[in-house]
Amino acid sequence: MDAVVFQGVGEPLQLEQVDRPDCGPSEVVVETEACGICRSDWHAWQGDWDWIGLVPQPGLIFGHEPVGRVVQVGENVTRFSEGDRVTNPFNLSDGTCPYCRAGKANICESSVPMGFVGFQKGAFAEEYSVRNADQNLVEVPEDIAAHEIAGLGCRFATAFHGVSKRVDIQPGDWVAVHGCGGVGMSAVHTANALGGNVIAVDIVEEKLELAKELGAVESINSTEVQDVPQAVKSLTEGSRGVEVSVEALGIAETIQNSVNCLAPGGQHLQAGLTTSEEKGQVSLPVDNIVQDEREFHGTYGMPPHEYEQIFDMMRTGKIEPGKIVSETCGLGEVPDVMERLGDFDTLGIPVCTEF
Repeated sequence: MDAVVFQGVGEPLQLEQVDRPDCGPSEVVVETEACGICRSDWHAWQGDWDWIGLVPQPGLIFGHEPVGRVVQVGENVTRFSEGDRVTNPFNLSDGTCPYCRAGKANICESSVPMGFVGFQKGAFAEEYSVRNADQNLVEVPEDIAAHEIAGLGCRFATAFHGVSKRVDIQPGDWVAVHGCGGVGMSAVHTANALGGNVIAVDIVEEKLELAKELGAVESINSTEVQDVPQAVKSLTEGSRGVEVSVEALGIAETIQNSVNCLAPGGQHLQAGLTTSEEKGQVSLPVDNIVQDEREFHGTYGMPPHEYEQIFDMMRTGKIEPGKIVSETCGLGEVPDVMERLGDFDTLGIPVCTEF
């Protein structure tokens, strides 16, 4: 079958013929309908995140935002059959650890990141396998287009879980979103659906315009202001600051801006993972966090059972993830799209839809 294969850090990705995936007793094999092309794939390709133990090896197949149809079922799988239309989180859980049993499978003790390790290759291929299928697969409604589902597995899911579960947004609350890439746009859209007054912050006007289409009521081009936190605060009631601030880039400056634009008692949500410049370490105004009782939360993926909430909101039109999909492409074009991710000139979420 055709697949896009990693050749080494920074080396051009190649479309190659590879063996079809095996199907273990607790696995399924899925024929790919679509797969989102995520900046996390780009980070791994560039050799980022070795400080958290992620060191991809040549031969790896990226792609962790898939949707497709089951074509082979392992003998121990009981919940799914051939022909089922499915998706899955990017961080595959075992279903047995204390966090899984508590409904927090996204932080499973034995979580396996799909597409980032050799024993669980990804979906930039005609077919892909999913381990612990009964635990990780999610049945997808037939009436939702493949490209709308493909962006859910990482960026939209991470933003949706974070905005709806990790922080507390009340109708009328002010919410700042720093960085309007795929995760940031998803956060804008979800926060708006929950009743928040969203302020979008980015350096690209085109992205800020899309953020407004997705529900932002205000926008700030951070290249045009000297003090981003103060600019954010000036838009809120009494210039106190925002109740919730989301950082979706993983850059020291924007993380600090996000924390510093909070009102007393406000909540910071960290969705972006850092780059090789920060290596996971960013200084924060700890005394201000203490004195104002601000909170700092992380968000990482989404447990499988929360997908139904997204589907329900899609059915009623409260959220439309398809609006964030900026372009579609064929499998052979994935390497070119990945190249462009490094230039930060992609708008929204690119999705591969032709296999």
